[in-house]
Amino acid sequence: MDAATQFARSQEIAGNIAYVLQKRAQNAVNQYGKRLREAVSDGVRMDQSCTLPPGAQLNPLSAWHYAVDVAQRSLLFWDTMRERGTQYVENTSQGLKPVLHFDYDVVLDGRHFARPVNYALLHIKPPEDVIVDANKRPYLIIDPRAGHGPGIGGFRDDSQVGVALRAGHPVYFVVFFQNPEPGQTLLDVCAAEQKFVTKVRSLHPDSAKPAIIGNCQGGWAAMMLASSSAEDTGPIVINGAPMSYWSGSWSEGVGDNPMRYAGGLLGGTWLASFASDLGNGKFDGAYLVQNFEYLNPANTLWDKYYRVYDNIDTEPPRFLEFERWWGGYYLMNREEIEWITRNLFIGNKLWSGTVRGVSGKAFDLRDIRSPIVLFASMGDNITPPQQAFNWVADLYGSTEEIKARGQVIIGLMDQEAGHLGVFVSGKVAKKQHAQIVNVLEAIETLAPGLYAMLIDEVNGDDGKIAYEVTFVEHRLEEIAQHFNRFKREDEKPFEAVAELSEFNQRAYEMFAQPWVQWTSNEVTARLLREIHPLRSQRWAWSDLNPWLAWLRPAANAVKASRQHAADIGPWRELEHRGSEMISASLDYYRAMRDAVAESTFFGVYTNPFLLHFADRYRERNAAASTVTDPRELPFVKEALASIEQGGYDEAVARAAFLLGRSGEPLPLARLATQRELIEAYAEYLPSLPADQWRRIRGEQELIATYEPQQAIATLPALLTVPADRKRLLTLLDRLLGDSRVQSVTPSAQQWEALQRIRAVLGAPPAARPVAVLEHTPT
Repeated sequence: MDAATQFARSQEIAGNIAYVLQKRAQNAVNQYGKRLREAVSDGVRMDQSCTLPPGAQLNPLSAWHYAVDVAQRSLLFWDTMRERGTQYVENTSQGLKPVLHFDYDVVLDGRHFARPVNYALLHIKPPEDVIVDANKRPYLIIDPRAGHGPGIGGFRDDSQVGVALRAGHPVYFVVFFQNPEPGQTLLDVCAAEQKFVTKVRSLHPDSAKPAIIGNCQGGWAAMMLASSSAEDTGPIVINGAPMSYWSGSWSEGVGDNPMRYAGGLLGGTWLASFASDLGNGKFDGAYLVQNFEYLNPANTLWDKYYRVYDNIDTEPPRFLEFERWWGGYYLMNREEIEWITRNLFIGNKLWSGTVRGVSGKAFDLRDIRSPIVLFASMGDNITPPQQAFNWVADLYGSTEEIKARGQVIIGLMDQEAGHLGVFVSGKVAKKQHAQIVNVLEAIETLAPGLYAMLIDEVNGDDGKIAYEVTFVEHRLEEIAQHFNRFKREDEKPFEAVAELSEFNQRAYEMFAQPWVQWTSNEVTARLLREIHPLRSQRWAWSDLNPWLAWLRPAANAVKASRQHAADIGPWRELEHRGSEMISASLDYYRAMRDAVAESTFFGVYTNPFLLHFADRYRERNAAASTVTDPRELPFVKEALASIEQGGYDEAVARAAFLLGRSGEPLPLARLATQRELIEAYAEYLPSLPADQWRRIRGEQELIATYEPQQAIATLPALLTVPADRKRLLTLLDRLLGDSRVQSVTPSAQQWEALQRIRAVLGAPPAARPVAVLEHTPT
């Protein structure tokens, strides 16, 4: 690209950036104005600044009662803050135990491995009223190590742990301790988690392979584990897990994903190395938690505290329980955080196959043979749906490759839950996570492909809310287009970020790191950690502070004489409206801040000097986008070339697809019937491991899709042994007469395919029943 073209392109990009910034700013102003109007609407005009509901009374007596209430609530609020600080001090002195709601036993302690790591495997003890079947599929849950401690996946009874236990499954939990072991790396952690999976399998030898549940960063840990131990892992469920770190939504509306720009604005990975050097080789997780709090200043600075103040008689226990997890900060070794930032946050390499494990073998996510469930939310501004799903398009490239590799990938979306809500919310646990547990057995019978999992609320027979699950197959290309309006053009600058990050990292290591390490020691590192704002605000307002000795007895006295005056409603209404104005103002600040940060990011990384990095990225990936005809894809060509190759297994898989109802939604009830038929006619079906059977089904589906006539005509070539031909015809006859199959009328296409299959195999035409083949085992 010549200089003139580059300059013209830069000017065009600058214009687009300015246009989007203007739109974002206008949207922020509109939202701010709307919230302010709502805060003061529907009232009687009192003066220039406030309104009251019709009929409200403001008088000296109600004002006095309100002043007493404010004083009482204020005292109780600050006592709650004291309890929070004291709780933090006590938990820290005890080593920050997991915040699990359930009792547990330690099964394996990674600190005693040959390559020690600060991880352990726990067995969750079921409550007394819950019966667990040791022969059911065990669940292994991995929590995120993103600054906080472990246990949030089992934080309450309505949680991932709770729903799995109530379904009768053994549950295991991967936890970690506050301090990493000396020399511990992320690859050592992955190797330890492989040992955990092996141990769980040995404890349940008669059960199906364990399901691996990964939350947030635990999600990519689960994917690494599954790709390196494919033979030991069952279905994978990753919740709110960032996999494609450069992805996000970019539009003219609200800026939803500010975190993805942070690495570029801060110059890349060097800052994590700098923080680790200041920590004498350890990275303080409080920095990560601070980043999360930075995302939502309204909640961080006002909303969560006002919620406690406003509901001071009921809210403190819930607040303190959550703060027990939110206020526990864990450490990482320098090697761990640098691996994460270089390979994931900035490098975005996990899906590329360039990241290698302890053995030297690259992590190839295509080695995973078990179904994968991806759960994300549109309300998640930390791991947006694009980061949860785009890696599938990067890794597989086409729907045909997913099918040819025998992979089943299921996407589940929530419209409102925030990042923590995806794996913490009790409402989400009772709906999405409970249904995931219910379907994990069934999805192993799905044909290879990409599916959306839909959950509909219905009224149960007992009048309570029940859920109906349906699977709808989609093409990968359609999903990628749906989530990426601009065809991922907005990701190209991140290649420049990665290049600049490498330069800054080398510069830091050469010129600054020796001096930082020379001035750091364990004393200075501990001092820096203790005076971190998130820690100091807790220990400074705790029982360690002698100036607060009066607070607890004063709060106890208030609780003993707490009064609830009935005439302070108008004043409380004014208070609520004032609080809403403060919250709206902070949200307006956030919207403008994020809009400016986004425009600054694109303004820096799309300048002519750095544009050539994006061009290099485009050239490296151009080959993958040149194939437009699916028939020209390598996997389709290979499948079609093998149309006459195979045996009974391939013939059954091909016939199953030809006789199935392609393109229709699959209710969970149909999958359950399918499993019943598979068990009833097991003697006629291939006896293969599930992953091999899915791969054969995927290949035969490609053949039957692109060459349907030849697929039927060449069936005799797969059934050269007369006994195999008779076996398949017997299976079809048995299914034709099964009442479960006859419950749905066959389509004309299904009936025609059946008659053609019988004809090429030398069998007479079948007599048409009322309904047939709806539930042919596939």
